Formats: sequence, C-alpha cells, structure tokens
Amino acid sequence: MGSLADQTGNDVEIHRRPLNDTIYVDSGSAPAETLLTLLDHLGFERRTAAIYVWHEVPKHLPEMEQKKLATRAIPTLLTAGYRVNIHPDLFDEATYRNAVAQLRTQRATPTAAGTPAPAPATHAARSRA
Repeated sequence: MGSLADQTGNDVEIHRRPLNDTIYVDSGSAPAETLLTLLDHLGFERRTAAIYVWHEVPKHLPEMEQKKLATRAIPTLLTAGYRVNIHPDLFDEATYRNAVAQLRTQRATPTAAGTPAPAPATHAARSRA
C-alpha cells in the first residue's frame, strides 16, 4: 500500500482507511524529521513498520475528541508551511475556528504562550527526494 500523501501531493493527509476506525495522519514516504516532530508535538502517536512512518490519533480518546485533535492540528501545520488535507467526515469547523483564533493570539503574544510558534518549513525540508 502506498502513501496517500504521496498520491495526492500533500505533505499531510488526515483520513480513515475503509472499514477502520483509526484516524491516520500520513506524511508521505520520505517526511522530514521536522514534520514528524511537529506531528508528535501536536498530540499524534508516531508509528513505524519496516520503512514506513505514520501517525495516528490516540485511540483511547472518544471519537469526537479524536476529530477535534485532528482538526486542531491543521492551522499549525498550515502556518508551518505544510500542505494539509483532512477528510470532510473528520473535520470540525468550530474546533478549526478556535484553533485559528488561539494561534493568532499566540503569535500576537509569543511570550505569553510559553513556547514559540514553530518556524515555517523551508522548501528543502518539505521536498521528497
């Protein structure tokens, strides 16, 4: 099975596979470590098997919280310069709007947020050799 992110040309694809309740976060066949680390930081669980690396939304969360975690990550990933797609069934608009507002507040007062916002990804960091 190939990488959905590679097939679509996006840096991150958030989706479910058919007949599976797990929410997958696919970052392609050769993701930069900076992207993988950012996904870790956003609350996704990193998985590996053979040569594949992917993330999943933690399964112990209730379904709505899983969708919120996936949606909440989008503004941070976009701000960092990544191309992101989420399946419409997993997207929660209210959560997205709140995440955007929170990100704007953090950027306006970076010292109040406690941690600096992630640096934008460079073209070299996103390329897939």
